Amino acid sequence: MNKSEELQKSRLFEGLLPEEIEMLSELTQRKEFESDSVVFEQGEASDSLYLLVEGSVDVVRKRDDGSEHVIATIEAPNFFGEMSLIDKEYRSATIRARTDARMLCLTNENLHGFARVYKNGFTLVVINIARVLSARLRETNEKLAAKM
Repeated sequence: MNKSEELQKSRLFEGLLPEEIEMLSELTQRKEFESDSVVFEQGEASDSLYLLVEGSVDVVRKRDDGSEHVIATIEAPNFFGEMSLIDKEYRSATIRARTDARMLCLTNENLHGFARVYKNGFTLVVINIARVLSARLRETNEKLAAKM
């Protein structure tokens, strides 16, 4: 896997300069998960986002009775876990590999190291996160409105 090429496929890194992509590729860590394995659990402390390079994952919420509900499926080359970089709260859902999956992980510490070198690039990444969060919120609003 060429990490720079994979990063360029993601909306998260749209508009970044080649040297910014290269630094981010050096900061990311490769992760692989077999089908049905947990990437992270709802309620865990969080400090990283994941770019899904290959495969798909389910976003799972636990109900009060302990049962689980799949609320979304994410496929490559999308990303998840970004909320932890924005609000520094605990994970709001469990992420479980739906298929065998390959990912790139970017920690909060790595992202801030990037920000020290490339302030404009960091700003663009944050704007891209906001755009994706906005699109997801709009989609959720439409689903909720359809149920009313």
